[in-house]
Amino acid sequence: MPPSPTLSVFAGGVFVLFAGGVLCVAAGRRAGVNRLGGLIGAAGCAISGAAGAWALLANQSFDATLSWPGMALGAIHVGLDPLSGFFALVVALLGFLGSIYGMGYWAAHKGRRALGFGWAEYHFLVGAMLLVVMARDGVLFLVAWEIMSVASFLLVIFERGRREALEAGWVYLAATHLGAACLIVMFLLLGRGSDSFDFALIGKDIGPAAAGTVFILAILGFGSKAGFVPMHVWLPEAHPAAPSHVSALMSGAMIKMGIYGIVRTILMLGTPPAWWGWTLLGIGAVSGILGVLYALAQHNLKRLLAYHSVENIGIILLGLGLGVIGWSTHHLGLAALGFAGGFLHVFNHAVFKGLLFLSAGSVLHSTHTADMDHLGGLMRRMPYTGAFFVVGAAAICGLPPLNGFVSEFLIYLGSFREVASETAPMSLRLACILALTSLAMIGGLAGACFVKAAGTVFLGEPRSSRARTAREAGFSMLFLMGVLSLLCVAVGLSGPVALRIGWNVLGAFPFTGSLTRSVFDSAAIPLRWVSLGGGALLLIVAAAVAVRKILQAGKPRGRVGTWDCGYVAPSTRMQYTSSSFAAPLVELFRPVLGTRTQAQPPKGLFPRQASLHTHTGDLCRSLIFRPLFQLVQEAAQRLRPLQHGRIQIYVLYLAAVLLILLVWKLR
Repeated sequence: MPPSPTLSVFAGGVFVLFAGGVLCVAAGRRAGVNRLGGLIGAAGCAISGAAGAWALLANQSFDATLSWPGMALGAIHVGLDPLSGFFALVVALLGFLGSIYGMGYWAAHKGRRALGFGWAEYHFLVGAMLLVVMARDGVLFLVAWEIMSVASFLLVIFERGRREALEAGWVYLAATHLGAACLIVMFLLLGRGSDSFDFALIGKDIGPAAAGTVFILAILGFGSKAGFVPMHVWLPEAHPAAPSHVSALMSGAMIKMGIYGIVRTILMLGTPPAWWGWTLLGIGAVSGILGVLYALAQHNLKRLLAYHSVENIGIILLGLGLGVIGWSTHHLGLAALGFAGGFLHVFNHAVFKGLLFLSAGSVLHSTHTADMDHLGGLMRRMPYTGAFFVVGAAAICGLPPLNGFVSEFLIYLGSFREVASETAPMSLRLACILALTSLAMIGGLAGACFVKAAGTVFLGEPRSSRARTAREAGFSMLFLMGVLSLLCVAVGLSGPVALRIGWNVLGAFPFTGSLTRSVFDSAAIPLRWVSLGGGALLLIVAAAVAVRKILQAGKPRGRVGTWDCGYVAPSTRMQYTSSSFAAPLVELFRPVLGTRTQAQPPKGLFPRQASLHTHTGDLCRSLIFRPLFQLVQEAAQRLRPLQHGRIQIYVLYLAAVLLILLVWKLR
């Protein structure tokens, strides 16, 4: 089947990215490679993003089979449907913005690093993600998945001179390859008894036990990339180590490849049993709550944002879990709203998390530190960055009229409908109550966390000379943060339009043939009122600002200190640190977090010294993975005598293995 024009355009954008990566490698350290890399990345993302958006908005599917002459696999299958077009749009959006932002961010590295290699790794990462959503057979999917993993690993260790970056890279590499091993076994099970790994041919005739095994392998394999608890341990290490625009791309787009993989696997297996939905719902609740709790206890701004990626993956899983439960129990209204809320949150998280990471990158670029206890007072020195960060913080907390509210509202609405329904079974009501309780708890804790982050970083007095001498970011970086801020507002004000796009994404699911749009039409009514109220609020604020400017026109202006209880010279000792602000909540959840506190309380009437410092390690890493890797290392040490360093011995090993396989086959 020849490729359609839309699919050809999409593939052309992927080709531009890979070819641009090769060109950047050839350029190396040459002058102009930074601009060249950014422009090529933006062009490739724009081309593929336009084709993906067309497939989504036109609600059309495109397929093509390409032959591999002389290869054992015979042919590869590629395609583009509304589901893959939606995820491609997320990748292309952040890839495009990251390409432009990276030109300004990496300008400081000119002459010190071979930026050609950094841009090549960036292009390969974006191109591989687009290839993942385009693949329609297991072999091509795994090849693209491995390119994505290796390219992102190289970007995590971009600053190879830092020990933290190298350690984060190896943790990430171990996690992603353990996940890849599960995916290989999963595709072998799916393709058993078939001469092809084509998605259209595999997974249809396997029994319930085999399908359940495939689902568990998908959870392990894709979950390690998406950052499910307890497989999230690489996120808080890799995101702070990577360049900020790479962190935005990894958090906003790359971890969503895990979500895409799980959804695509479920679609290959047919109607799911209810326990699959309960599994996703449970993982989502644990990931969301633990993610936001760990974020609340962090002192590094990028590390805090990394844990919020775990939290928002949990929110997405809550929606998908409700969708799977509704699908399996034939409550299609819950299925539609759950899936729509989960998918819309995939896009919304990409927008506001991209904004937050780019804002954090602006802070890091200006102050050279992400430690919140060494920042403060940046709103006066970086007002635009501070304003954009506040917009992203409000969006991630799910406050109307911003985009985070819309997706969470759909999950709330679907859950409340079933809880209030007299015909819904008790098990379905319990699932919805679990989702509602988890969402409410996540939202409250996220609000506390971002009040802490915004207040500690941007308000008060500077806590260090770095914060005191900070300067606003360049125009290109600010412009892109402004674009993402406008997207947060635009999606929040156009909830009914977002619902229509969600309907197109659901077209990939077989149950939509029995579903009417009345479910979405009823959900659009309250969203329309939220949009009107939000729009009216913005107009009132704009009018108030305009009136204030008119009244103050021509009048002298001065700057005076605010009333401060008699303290005419407030210092940093009089304001909250990140540890002290979060201390009450961290102390409340100490049994879960395992936080260690070092405190020196004030003594006497006029204390000169007092301190409070908290450290919260990741219990999943210390209690699960560190002992596991230690056992593997000890086992590997026992096999050390087999490694003689002599090639002839290794050749003998190979010959012995081949002989054993030959005897086994002839038997």
